[in-house]
Formats: sequence, structure tokens, C-alpha cells
Amino acid sequence: MWRMWLLFDPRRTLVALFTFLFILALLIHFILLSTDRFNWLEGPHHMTGGAAAQMAPMPAPAK
Repeated sequence: MWRMWLLFDPRRTLVALFTFLFILALLIHFILLSTDRFNWLEGPHHMTGGAAAQMAPMPAPAK
């Protein structure tokens, strides 16, 4: 294993590896943010059922 590091500069190799992993992590997070199910910032874009479907306007006050 130590002979592999004689072929590659360890600093450049590790910087390249960490750069690749950081870009991969950003890509995965942006893909997840573009879906309705896994968008933790805006939540789901469609409201089906639940409390929003049961809301009705308030009746007019009696005079």
C-alpha cells in the first residue's frame, strides 16, 4: 500500500478526493431538495386531505 503513495502525491490525491466527495454531497442534496417528498425547506407543494381540506370560512356574525 505504501508504494501506491510513491506514485501519487498524497496532498493532491486527498484534496481531489475531498473535492469530489463535497461536490457529490451537494449534488445529492440538491436532487433531494427538488423532490416533493424530501424537500425539508419548503415541504410538500400539494395539500391533499388533512386540515387544509377541512377548513371552511367562518359564518357571518349574528346582529
